[in-house]
Amino acid sequence: MSYILQTNHLCKTIDGKELAADVNIHVKKGEIYGFLGPNGAGKTTVMKMITNLWKPTDGTVLIFGRKLEPTSYEVLKRMGSIIEFPTFYEHMSGIENLRLHCEYMGYYNKGCIEEALEMLDLTDAGEKPVKRWSLGMKQRLGIARAILCRPELVILDEPTNGLDPAGMKQIRDLFRMLCREYGMTFVISSHLLSEIESIADTVGVISHGRIKKEISMKEIAETNTIYIELSAEDPKKAAWVLADRMRLENFKIVDDSRIRIYDPDATAQNISKELIKNGVEIVSISRHTETLEDYFLKLTAEV
Repeated sequence: MSYILQTNHLCKTIDGKELAADVNIHVKKGEIYGFLGPNGAGKTTVMKMITNLWKPTDGTVLIFGRKLEPTSYEVLKRMGSIIEFPTFYEHMSGIENLRLHCEYMGYYNKGCIEEALEMLDLTDAGEKPVKRWSLGMKQRLGIARAILCRPELVILDEPTNGLDPAGMKQIRDLFRMLCREYGMTFVISSHLLSEIESIADTVGVISHGRIKKEISMKEIAETNTIYIELSAEDPKKAAWVLADRMRLENFKIVDDSRIRIYDPDATAQNISKELIKNGVEIVSISRHTETLEDYFLKLTAEV
């Protein structure tokens, strides 16, 4: 499989301290890749190397199928980014800052600045000097700048810093829309598990400068089933069907109506089919899976 972004054995050492070691990440075109790790895990270090702000001590970065070099200026024109905190010319307005960015990028699409400001709910503030903006507004302006030139790849380091819960949801919805309708690919770092769980297609978990695991959210849901919970009008008859008809042994009657089935080969579909065939009325049946938080803590050995 070809990837829009790939790192091979990426390492960074500064003053004898290893900040990143043997980092291999693989980002598919058109997906939202969640780069998850606690503060100090190495997320920003890797993102600085991906965006050519820092040169690797060892290893390579491939973007759009080409090795990233110190002179890869054209490649960077196809990217948007926020690394750490977005900075601006404070005496200039938001519109002026975005216009200057378009000049840097050689992007002259009429109406793009107004559209970006509207997407981030900044239209009314666009003419005001950035020094009068709040932290959350500056963060939104940074996101507007990152997506302004319709980049193919967007690298965002903790993009929801300074935003309230409603603002965080709005930004998540925006990223999904840009991914779906414009084919943009996003790499989004965060130490907030709930934030990554609610938006990412694939997750890369980093701890102490090393990638612990790359896995799709779908795979986490499918392969980390803890149990199937069944609620039936007649739990005793349901238990008889599970044991006698389906030959299941690993289940537990929780209370007067609920049964939990822990058999790894059991599926909700097969259980429902067999219960209905034997006249058992099902109130509800659902699969309970390991959350991203459970998975993350297990990987980083914090449980």
